Amino acid sequence: MNLTDLLKLYGDVQEHEPMSAHTTYKIGGTARWFIQPRSVTALMRIMQLLDAENIPWIVLGRGSNLLVPDGAWPGAVINLDYTFNDCYFEPDGILYAQAGCALPALAVEAMKHSMSGLEFASGIPGSLGGGLYMNAGAYRSDLSSILLEVLILRDRKVEWVSREDLDYSYRHSAFQEHRDWTILAAKFQLEKSDQNRIRQLMASRQQRRMDTQPLDKPCAGSTFRNPGDMPAWEIIDRLGLRGRQIGGARISDKHSNFIVNAGGATCRDVMALIDLVKTEARRVFDVDMIPEVEIPEWTA
Repeated sequence: MNLTDLLKLYGDVQEHEPMSAHTTYKIGGTARWFIQPRSVTALMRIMQLLDAENIPWIVLGRGSNLLVPDGAWPGAVINLDYTFNDCYFEPDGILYAQAGCALPALAVEAMKHSMSGLEFASGIPGSLGGGLYMNAGAYRSDLSSILLEVLILRDRKVEWVSREDLDYSYRHSAFQEHRDWTILAAKFQLEKSDQNRIRQLMASRQQRRMDTQPLDKPCAGSTFRNPGDMPAWEIIDRLGLRGRQIGGARISDKHSNFIVNAGGATCRDVMALIDLVKTEARRVFDVDMIPEVEIPEWTA
């Protein structure tokens, strides 16, 4: 039995899968395997099979903060979104949620249970696992502010790790230095609140996103972290780069910290704009612009 047939014992497997179908940018080359494990046991066995053949692998969420390089990749992309998506709400505000849960759906479920704390996440189009990886946030809140523990797979062991041991800060976590740690689930502390108040707050914030962000174009959300007192969009505006286009990638006219796929964009096009902003910000303002979008190691 060849490797592909073995992998199919443990999950749904697609070969030579275009990653443009799995990222909100609609950009990316092909992965040799795209795998959706059926369980934690299956996930562990899949990783074991890949490691035995020295095949590189990455875990992908919903692809909402990801810029996948062009070209073919001889590795495997493991996706947890469709099998690791259960959530459980306890009366005292404790929430257990698996890594594949969509953040907007999780926020809606919290609202239905009259639990406050996830309103900020209602407009973040990613998975919980991806959100924990980058400490996703909005409106001066982030996931680490309500997080208690994360269930991870590392060194072939499944264990709970407390928030204090995961080095959380603005758009950062220990997972970014430990790519071999796989997020499986998390435990949060929410607060009981009025359901109508939560619903109204989520609706107003969603309307604000629609009014200020280019949600009609494929993109990956905010391109750069805010470097300090001056927000990233203002730096880009002062550089005169709003609306600048290279190939099919364009700095949005609606919100200049968004680089959008204006049609047929490649990873190279987006990277050219990212590099342009970084170079000009360093030259004019002596500021280092750090990308918020994740760019995986992907050697064609």
